[in-house]
Amino acid sequence: MRSLTTIGILDVQGAVREHADRMRAVGADVVLVKHAQDLDAVKGLILPGGESTTIGKLIRKYDLYEPIRSRIEQGMPVFGTCAGMILLAKSIHQQDDVHLGVMDITVDRNSFGRQRESFEADLNVAGLSGDAYPAVFIRAPQVLAKGEHVDVIATYDGHIVGVRENSMLATSFHPELTEDTRLHAYFLAMVNEA
Repeated sequence: MRSLTTIGILDVQGAVREHADRMRAVGADVVLVKHAQDLDAVKGLILPGGESTTIGKLIRKYDLYEPIRSRIEQGMPVFGTCAGMILLAKSIHQQDDVHLGVMDITVDRNSFGRQRESFEADLNVAGLSGDAYPAVFIRAPQVLAKGEHVDVIATYDGHIVGVRENSMLATSFHPELTEDTRLHAYFLAMVNEA
């Protein structure tokens, strides 16, 4: 029997259980990453939605910042959703400091409004076959600018809400909050190809 690909999910805050369920549904093994040594077992990492400032502080508090950043820079595939997109960004609109700062994008936090303005939209996502993808937006960021090596994989109403740069994938929306597992399967394929 072949061994399953192990995907880590950063487990300091956010929609961890939902991502774990979706990754298991597409055939991955899952490790919840709370400590630096947890990264040793994983081939890819998901940075879940939540509150980006809080997650940024917690990854420093738990000494995860350098190990995560180093693994990403060495080519480990990573998938940031909502707050995870903000964590990856090299620039945050109207903010001097960044978090991991590894993806060549500028993001605008809470770009689509506050919690009560949350919404769902059907999107065409590059690389996914079949029907439109049912995207859930909750206090979502958007990409304001991107580097030349960043590919846009999804837009909503003219706004960039999904991007890929080499082995890094990021969405403004929450794929873990829908039963559609295609984006998780897409990420697993990225990891297996890395």
